[in-house]
Amino acid sequence: MYTTLITPTELRALQNQAAPLQLFDCSFELANPDAGEAQFNEAHIPGALHAHLDHHLSSHSADDRASGGRHPLPSRETLAAWLDRIGLTADTQAVVYDRQGANYSGRLWWMLKWCGHEAVAVLDGGLQAWLVSGGAAETGPAAPPKKATPGGFVLRDPLARLVDTPTIASRLGDPALTLVDARSAARFRGEVEPLDPVAGHIPGALNRPFVDNIGADGCFKPAAQLRAEFEQLLAGRAPSTVVHHCGSGVSAIPNLLGMEVAGLGRSALYAGSWSEWCNTPGLPCAQSQVAPPAADTTRG
Repeated sequence: MYTTLITPTELRALQNQAAPLQLFDCSFELANPDAGEAQFNEAHIPGALHAHLDHHLSSHSADDRASGGRHPLPSRETLAAWLDRIGLTADTQAVVYDRQGANYSGRLWWMLKWCGHEAVAVLDGGLQAWLVSGGAAETGPAAPPKKATPGGFVLRDPLARLVDTPTIASRLGDPALTLVDARSAARFRGEVEPLDPVAGHIPGALNRPFVDNIGADGCFKPAAQLRAEFEQLLAGRAPSTVVHHCGSGVSAIPNLLGMEVAGLGRSALYAGSWSEWCNTPGLPCAQSQVAPPAADTTRG
């Protein structure tokens, strides 16, 4: 069973074994929500289904949401019903990937854990690594899902922890809560905000942009390097206290996955993230600035 990352070589071995396997292409672009499906049609791993962030991995119903924010989570029951329809079963190894540094595939990785399905892994390096390794690709829409057996996917106890806004708000300043924000440094500091009505961050949060988990080769950095970087960020805080967030609960996942790859355990997710926090009346918002350069006292 693969539960964090899987390499192209390991994925090919699974395909050759003809073991129960389901691939999900989660490619997406925030600025152009139709781009991910177009990218899928241009090239995808044979047998993959396209999991659309807006259509499959978020909820548009106010009565069926497990979080707020710009990309609200659907209920576990709604997600489980979709997984059942496409034929996922308890013994299926799920593999998720994208073209965007695990930014969007990580969302489905976490959601499957949240539904109690541990056998899910992110393809390290995404579609790019698969193609470079000589992996096959096909074009066009996905083939219809195999005929599912009703009740084939059973919702189980969550294997991932979801934290809500009232919980975060009630525990601000608690040393047993460590918030890690995955947005860019400029957005975290409040210098720019292209998506939400308020710029800044949750008071007391630490900042680690999600792209910091990815090396120059497009794959996750080695476990030892990730561990050293997270331990430096946490500065003695216990990994078990960490709750990850971002703008809308999507790009936080590479940080959560990075900590797990580093051997620091599976931390929690605040899926509503900044987009829910800054739209909730009465909650504090903080900003910070880059320290100005020190004065040069060597010149007259």
